[in-house]
Formats: sequence, structure tokens, C-alpha cells
Amino acid sequence: HVQLVESGGGSVQAGGSLTLSCVASGYDYSGFCMGWFRQAPGKEREGVATMDTGDHSRYYADSVKGRFTISRDKNTLYLQMNSLKPEDTAMYYCATALFRTCLANSPVPQDYGVWGQGTQVTV
Repeated sequence: HVQLVESGGGSVQAGGSLTLSCVASGYDYSGFCMGWFRQAPGKEREGVATMDTGDHSRYYADSVKGRFTISRDKNTLYLQMNSLKPEDTAMYYCATALFRTCLANSPVPQDYGVWGQGTQVTV
């Protein structure tokens, strides 16, 4: 059974930190591009950060650059979130891309085939 399971969300005051985790099971995604997306009520799902296991290049949305850090260890994906702002409030999802090398441009949800159930972050 292929699945992604996120954890680590919660409520935090502005300026605080959270670390999200996403554990993949049922398939070895270590060679694929993986990413974090978020969706606030009434808004479209947006890509937050992505990385692959090639040259470990990373993409960050402008709104989180310098505050969020994506990392991965085998089949676990992390998102370290510092200096959180109220506008970071959203449901956060991890996802695995349909390709191995992440694209340099803003990630498109349609390019990601396996999704977790999400974890809520409230600032």
C-alpha cells in the first residue's frame, strides 16, 4: 500500500518554528523529486519547496525563502519552518513527483502523483 504520512503540524505563535515530517511507505521514492505544498482556505494549492536526490537542488517559493528548509533522509521528507507568519497558516501536504529530477520552476500539483493527507499549520 503506497502512502505518504505527514506529521508535525500544530498551532504556533508568530515568529515560532515547526518541523514537518513526511514518511513514505509501500514504495521506494528515494530517487524521485518530492515536495511540500500548502493550501489555505479559499486559495489554490501552492508549491512551497521541492528537492530531489540528484544534485540536491532545492526550490523554494519566494514567500518562504530564508525561513523554510526542505531536507530528506531516504524515504522521509522534512520541512523546517522558522519565523512563521500568520500568512503561513494552511494545510501542508507532501507529495511525490512523477519524475526523478525536480523542475526549476514553481511546482505544479498536477505533476505530483502521490499525496499525503495533510497536516494543519496555524500561526
